[in-house]
Amino acid sequence: MIGTLLQVPIVGMELEAFVVLLIAALAGGAFGAALGALPAFVFTGFVVFLGEGLAILEGELGGLDAVAAGDIATGITGTIGFGAVTGPHIAFAGGVAATAYAGKRYPEMEPAGWDYHFGKNILYAFGTKPDILAVGAIFGVVGLLITQVLDGVGFPTDNIALSVVATAFLARLAFGYPLIGKVRGANILDMTPFEREETRVAADGGDAGGRLATEPWLPHQYEWSGVAAVGLVGGILGGFIWLQTGSIFLGYAISAMSLLFLNLGVEKIPVTHHMTLLGAVGAVIAAPTIGSDPVVLLVAGAFGAVSGLLGEISQRVFYSHSGTHVDPPAMAIAEFMFVLGVLYLVGLLPNAGYLAL
Repeated sequence: MIGTLLQVPIVGMELEAFVVLLIAALAGGAFGAALGALPAFVFTGFVVFLGEGLAILEGELGGLDAVAAGDIATGITGTIGFGAVTGPHIAFAGGVAATAYAGKRYPEMEPAGWDYHFGKNILYAFGTKPDILAVGAIFGVVGLLITQVLDGVGFPTDNIALSVVATAFLARLAFGYPLIGKVRGANILDMTPFEREETRVAADGGDAGGRLATEPWLPHQYEWSGVAAVGLVGGILGGFIWLQTGSIFLGYAISAMSLLFLNLGVEKIPVTHHMTLLGAVGAVIAAPTIGSDPVVLLVAGAFGAVSGLLGEISQRVFYSHSGTHVDPPAMAIAEFMFVLGVLYLVGLLPNAGYLAL
């Protein structure tokens, strides 16, 4: 009876455990601000890779008498990788919000050669500046709460990804950025102002500090054909990894780890975690009904390509015209998984991938 009274409504968690999670999320959000959003997400990749590797190892050794179930894998993927330490809804979201705040509060911190608004520089590590860390901490908790509530009511999508998107929009509102921004091309999807290297005009008619008129999320990854091609490749690889290991998230982890090179300045490293993840999901959905592994891989590739294109549409609408980072991969994952979740709930799919519906 006492345990029931001390549970948090909707979240379905004992009060003490929930308070522990809140305190950890404060630190996790500040951690994301200190490291920077993208470096924090790279750590997500490494931790999830470790967690999935241990889970696979446990599965392989589970039949041995010397190894008890659960002794090797300790829930690292869920509790750490997607939890309060490096969970994207906490650490990455905290870093994104901190960057948005710094873009308005500390424009002088902008590094030389950065052509976009400083509020989009998710590569930037803010170190130990207390007010910036506080912003990261607050948004880490907000990200946790959004995710827990959505999970609690059974909202049918990847609620970590949806929370990443929601906190990014909240940061725009909180720090005075437009939700969409002024469209300077022929329409909201038009990237030709970027291709012509047009710059923004300041209020006094001068050049707005050399900032580009339209800012595609990735200058090397925005053309439709290229996005579809790398999505096809990433989706196939995500599906293959699932076929061989049974892990939906291992391909995602490898994609996230690859962004270390992007953060270090290696040109043209593609961002693919939304492609490899949905590729694995496509394989999971196709395998029970198709049964042919080559065809399953083709379905996985199609899922990866669609996810890549959803991310590209999302960046053209929500990223390119305003001054902060709203994550296209998170938008693609949330959008695609919502469609799959609904289709599963109405009985049109055999499963919903990794969604607990």
